[in-house]
Amino acid sequence: MVISLLAAALTGCGSSGESDQDRELRGTFLSFPDYLDPALAFSLEGATALHATYIPLLTYAPESGKAGTELVPGLAEDLPKIDQGGRRYTLFLRPGLEYSDGTPVRASDFRFAVERLLRMNSGGSSFYMGIEGAERFAETKRGGIEGISTDDRSGKITIRLTEPSGFFSYILALPFAAPLPPGTPPEDQTADPPPATGPYEITKVRPGRSWEYDRNPAWDANGEAMPDFPDGHVEKIKLEVRSNPITQVDEVEKGQVDWMKNPPPPERYAEVRDRYEGTQFREEPTISIYYFWMNTQTPPFDDPRVRRAVNYAVDAEALERIFAGTLEATQQVLPPLMPGYRKFELYPHNLAKAKKLIAEAAPADRKVTVWTFNLEPSDEAGEYYEQVLRKLGFETKLKVVDFTNYFTVIGNSSTPDLDTGFANWLLDYPHPNDYFQPQLTGESILPNGNTNWALFDDPEVNAKTRELGRQQLGPAQEREYAELDRTVMREAPWVPFGNLTLGTFVADSIDLDELVVSPIYGQDLTSFEFK
Repeated sequence: MVISLLAAALTGCGSSGESDQDRELRGTFLSFPDYLDPALAFSLEGATALHATYIPLLTYAPESGKAGTELVPGLAEDLPKIDQGGRRYTLFLRPGLEYSDGTPVRASDFRFAVERLLRMNSGGSSFYMGIEGAERFAETKRGGIEGISTDDRSGKITIRLTEPSGFFSYILALPFAAPLPPGTPPEDQTADPPPATGPYEITKVRPGRSWEYDRNPAWDANGEAMPDFPDGHVEKIKLEVRSNPITQVDEVEKGQVDWMKNPPPPERYAEVRDRYEGTQFREEPTISIYYFWMNTQTPPFDDPRVRRAVNYAVDAEALERIFAGTLEATQQVLPPLMPGYRKFELYPHNLAKAKKLIAEAAPADRKVTVWTFNLEPSDEAGEYYEQVLRKLGFETKLKVVDFTNYFTVIGNSSTPDLDTGFANWLLDYPHPNDYFQPQLTGESILPNGNTNWALFDDPEVNAKTRELGRQQLGPAQEREYAELDRTVMREAPWVPFGNLTLGTFVADSIDLDELVVSPIYGQDLTSFEFK
């Protein structure tokens, strides 16, 4: 989500600040972002890489922690006006905006961006299918999307939905539909990213190896139009891939690079935290869930008693140790920082009780395939889970899949023996619908690209998720989401065991106190500042 010693710069193009154009920020990523095209990027690495480059109509407050989940205007002047019972959203584009190539930003560019991502069959397409005409356009790729109307003279953008939505404002903050210049090709532009609206533009890409940023020449104008969006401090940024996380740690310690995107690896995590916490290392909670799913439609996990037994048998504290302290134990769907979160514990660790439930259920089918992927410590978590199932009397087989293919494999209904396995979910947007609708409703069960790995299809949960998704979020809805969380966990399609904390390690030259680590997009490139 998913770096040699160089100088970097304090600068404040836009509305304020002094510049030092001799300095450059350098960082490392464990892997290259899935894409550097906003219509396609669907990973934390991609979100971090693109946030300061492509600005959607709405975005999030530039803050760490819960404050960073607040929706704020992006390219739009204000938050949308919502009427017609939640079916119509109206916004106005800020005047005077330009892309980095000098092209004016127009209201119609939003419609173009949505149509482009649908033409490309982007993984983000499903977020926009609630717009009138979007499904037809996705099928035909012709005729435009009738539910989006724009006026370039006034900057007005009107979006009509097929049914009320209480979370569509969050969809408008996703980078998939960040406005782009008309004529941007409907093909992946990672090697030559499109012109930008943010304070930085991507100027050089070596796919799979590195990418670089310069100041957006249009940011003087855009920064005036968007005084509430951070300017950034450094003049240039260079990010490189380092496939060895130990090397990453060593380079940061020696000051050869300024920061590493991913946290230190498990074998170095405690050492780095104990030595550098508060000076060069900081942990932030993420809005995420780590869990084991169980196929609720086939034996033995079609029996709720068996699923509850597994929840009692898994020890979240043991998994905390496997993840080297980077997870906070949990037993529920919604993570902290998410609206509707109310802490509860239905299944305190009790192996004896688990075995008793298995004896009562007496499952006839005890052959179980356990799925996980080949990155530490997820592979070790899968091994632990397999051992727990063996203790409950199951005949297990561990299936370890390459990480790059794992979710494609378990999301394909033709894959045999999809009994149970490891999964995690980092939010798309900070609304509880993002945790229930794509992962725990019958409508999300798909033959390909499935994200409801438990194949959980409960009429009560389906109806309640749909009902709440049509309402604007408020205290009453938050209470109902909290109860929905309990309802799901009483049926136990998952064994939730942890919420991830994101550790950021920087060189001594970086001002850690000024660094923003967003719960939505990770480290904010505009917040890196040299001491």
